[in-house]
Amino acid sequence: MQVSNPNNIKIYNLSAGKSLPEWLTDRKKRSLQRNDIDIRRRIQLLQDFEMPTVSNCVDISKDGQYILATGVYKPRVRCYDVSQMSLKFERCMDSEIIRFRLLSDDYTKIVFLQNDRYVEFHNQNGRYYRMRLPMYGRDFTYHEASTDLYFVGTSMEVSRINLELGKFMMPLKLDAGDCTANCCQLNAFHSLFVAGTSLGHVVCFDPRTRNRVAIFDTTPHAIAENTDVQDLPGVTTIKFKDHLCMAVGTATGQVLLYDLRSDRPTLVKDHNFCLPIKDIEFQPNQNIVLSCDSRILKMWDFHTGKAFTSIEPTETKINDLCVVRDTGMLFLANETPKILTYYVPALGPAPKWCSFLDSLTEELEENQTPTVYDDYKFLTRSELDGLGLSHLIGTDFVRAYMHGFFIDIRLYHKAKAISGDFMYDEYRQKKIREKIEQQTASRVKTQKLPKVNRALAEKLIDQDNKEKEKASKKKSASSSLLSDERFSKLFSDADFEVDMTSEEYRLLNPVISNREKKRQVPEVMQVDLDDEQRDSNKSDDEYDFAADDDDDDDDDDDSETDEDVKQLRQLTKQQRTLHEPKTKRESSGGGRSSDSDNEDGRTLGELCQEEEVVQPTRSAFGNMELTFNWKSRKADEKKAEEQKQQHGERKKLRRAAGKLISKKSAPKFWMGQRVK
Repeated sequence: MQVSNPNNIKIYNLSAGKSLPEWLTDRKKRSLQRNDIDIRRRIQLLQDFEMPTVSNCVDISKDGQYILATGVYKPRVRCYDVSQMSLKFERCMDSEIIRFRLLSDDYTKIVFLQNDRYVEFHNQNGRYYRMRLPMYGRDFTYHEASTDLYFVGTSMEVSRINLELGKFMMPLKLDAGDCTANCCQLNAFHSLFVAGTSLGHVVCFDPRTRNRVAIFDTTPHAIAENTDVQDLPGVTTIKFKDHLCMAVGTATGQVLLYDLRSDRPTLVKDHNFCLPIKDIEFQPNQNIVLSCDSRILKMWDFHTGKAFTSIEPTETKINDLCVVRDTGMLFLANETPKILTYYVPALGPAPKWCSFLDSLTEELEENQTPTVYDDYKFLTRSELDGLGLSHLIGTDFVRAYMHGFFIDIRLYHKAKAISGDFMYDEYRQKKIREKIEQQTASRVKTQKLPKVNRALAEKLIDQDNKEKEKASKKKSASSSLLSDERFSKLFSDADFEVDMTSEEYRLLNPVISNREKKRQVPEVMQVDLDDEQRDSNKSDDEYDFAADDDDDDDDDDDSETDEDVKQLRQLTKQQRTLHEPKTKRESSGGGRSSDSDNEDGRTLGELCQEEEVVQPTRSAFGNMELTFNWKSRKADEKKAEEQKQQHGERKKLRRAAGKLISKKSAPKFWMGQRVK
């Protein structure tokens, strides 16, 4: 659902969002509804409320239970049941439908005017009758008192069909010059029939006498000084509000409000688009007039003509307007498959069959949904300068708003396309930044250590890492000690450095863990490591070891540093050999000591000849094979001897089960003969 706020009036577009094509399978539609968040969040009031290509007309029944819409292609009519919020039936036609009227309170009696001079009558079972008109029709209306249908079109007469008799009656003569009628309307209060002509006249007839009673000329009032009209303003639509008020829409985009007692309009409203007015509706509760052309739907005050709000669909043309009575919901038939549905809470409440819209819109107002401006682009001053449009500031093309400006979206796209030569530089800089971020992300991030009490800081960091791995909920004391400003001098001032070689430290810490022993490094080693690291151009941000402040850049100092590094390497190698524990590795066979025990340096061959464990053999092709017979350890021999002794004891105690099996004696006689 899309929300717009023109003139501070909330307008909710209920048909916004993605739509699923008809050729998709039900399984594919269900999967898309589960996975696509836009489809899942859309609001679908009526099932399949659309046409295959274009929707021409839309209307609602008098009882408010059925919505009918016509469109192409193929030419068809669809009826929707609002109680079920779904499609009730669909019927296809032979020709495109221009207009249709509901003769009953529901969908059981419908009349369709087609563009091939035919009129079709439908009941609830389907097409009932079809008849041909003497002209191409443009509009028609129905008089309930006399059961007459009035048709206007390409003729200078108004054709009449009486549904009770089932035949054509005498036509009505326009007598308004050489012109044809475009539209017609019947007043529901006193049954005055009016027809609008292509020359700008509104001709009035009395159905009782079938004579012309009045004529209104809209041409002088539509062509005024403040209106930009060049063509002759023909009448395209007529609508009655009550007994006396009549609204007339012209082909040049003006709406004239008349009082039937006067031939001068009380108000003239110009759409300023020079497009024919498609339809006019009234909202009597609030004195709001809704008039639409093919581009925009305008809502304005009945008395003053002041703009109330407007709806302008993007990239489509409006064909018809339908307002649900006494509500704020309206439908727009347009040149797209989807029939547009809008809800304006300022016009009235939601219909009963979709009353949940009221609570939904109230929640959206509480959440303060951001305003949508589809036709404008917001730019800051720097972005406007980058597009080269700063010279338009102060004109109608650029509108100042808060800390930036609004410009037309079409102008923005054109300016963006012209300034596309500089987009390669921006793209190149963006790629360079991404490459640098990838390289820096792959580096090993080391922990920064302070210059003073390095061992204590490392110990606290290790404790902090352990607590993070255990996901402890308690606050880490080590992290607070390192980050607390009250203890900052503990790791920056040399006066607070802990001397681990002092007698007091040994008395307070008599037991030092093996990990701390491994972590302990002489001070000279730390200083020399810093010098070596600085010579190898390592960054101080990554390795923050303690360094000497009196380091010079002379050649003598560099040579001395190289010698110190060599001495440092020898010292570290000696310390590693001293700290390594002397462990003996027993061999897999003979239980001999490791190579470190071989002090005389004898080779493997000499040892094998001495112990006589190798038996060399030669093959016929000159190859030599060595067979090793390793001596078993004493423990293995002892274990094998114990197992053998135990097996012998068990063998003595075991009692055989062979005596329990009885041996059957062989038969002595068989078949009368003795058998041995």
